[in-house]
Amino acid sequence: MLSEWLRLGDEFGPEKVVLIEEPSVSLRAMVVVDNTAAGRAIGGVRMAPDLTVKEIARLARAMTLKNVAAGLPHGGAKSGIIADPGMASDEKEVLIRAFARAIETMVDYIPGPDMGLDETSMACIADEIGRAVGLPAVMGGLPLDTLGATGFGVAVAAEECEPYCGVSLQGARVVVQGFGAVGTHAARFLAERGAVMVGVSDSRGGTANPDGLDLEKLLEWKASRNPVGEFAGGSAIGHAELIGLECDVWIPAARPDVLTEANAHEVKAKVIVCGANIPATAAAERILAERGIVLVPDFIANAGGVICAAVELAGGTAAQAFATIEDRVRTNVRAVLESSRRAQMPPRAAAEELAIGRLREAMSYGRRYRRSTAGVLRP
Repeated sequence: MLSEWLRLGDEFGPEKVVLIEEPSVSLRAMVVVDNTAAGRAIGGVRMAPDLTVKEIARLARAMTLKNVAAGLPHGGAKSGIIADPGMASDEKEVLIRAFARAIETMVDYIPGPDMGLDETSMACIADEIGRAVGLPAVMGGLPLDTLGATGFGVAVAAEECEPYCGVSLQGARVVVQGFGAVGTHAARFLAERGAVMVGVSDSRGGTANPDGLDLEKLLEWKASRNPVGEFAGGSAIGHAELIGLECDVWIPAARPDVLTEANAHEVKAKVIVCGANIPATAAAERILAERGIVLVPDFIANAGGVICAAVELAGGTAAQAFATIEDRVRTNVRAVLESSRRAQMPPRAAAEELAIGRLREAMSYGRRYRRSTAGVLRP
């Protein structure tokens, strides 16, 4: 299993682990380049005060599997800046620019936006070192958070699950945990397919309405930076309560490990589509599989963002990006769930089998993999 490989390292990576310190601006950050067999690594930069190297390494491996499963000419990486993303914008820019300068020589890594950062952040990085994806449209980019590429892919994945879980999106009751850049767009694209939001949450709490939340009003409320727990169209609930809401589709779209051995028994959905990276522990996924709940793994369901980034890097358009997302996410979800059903194994095992087979093939074409550096970089 993935967790066992990461504990010891394995034949796939990581290739490079770099810790960054710049005391003059109080910058503490980390970069994990997991594998570059398929090409230069693409992976987001996230900002949070409690990031760890272990979390970033797990996310970097998820990016390796995601990129190779989607057939992209890119390896996987992830980086993190240990700071509060809600800090003053000028202070945040100082940190982002210092981080960019620190990774200037890491040309095998192309940064993109992740939790806590956006296209403005990517513009700062590109200004410093000349490489980033998810840039503002005026810079020729395809801004992921504005377009909602990841959320679109999640909606496509949910739609493709219908033959395997008996849930049609028309009238399906949906819960979104993490009503941010991914969750809001996933909700919007799902609503366009006839789904009804019955519960959502952000970092400050949640709201629920068994008869359905007014999504347009909720999106307006969220856009004004109001906590969703205070939305007048629903009843305030806590994060723990959201897990046990009655629904058809449950979408985790926030931090890792929100579904654990302790709460997996409470899930009342028929299908879980992972909008976040590594949102469930291995123990949780075993419990969900035993209960007959279909879980579409993260690196299959939420590949829309990095597919969009790869299309941007190649000079493509938004229309081309969305067409590619639809094609590759739909194809992979079908392949994984067909294999899962045929071999009677959990979807994650089927997804890892698919991705690792492609990764081994990519690695067979050259001597790209090198477990090289682990150290501290002080720019």
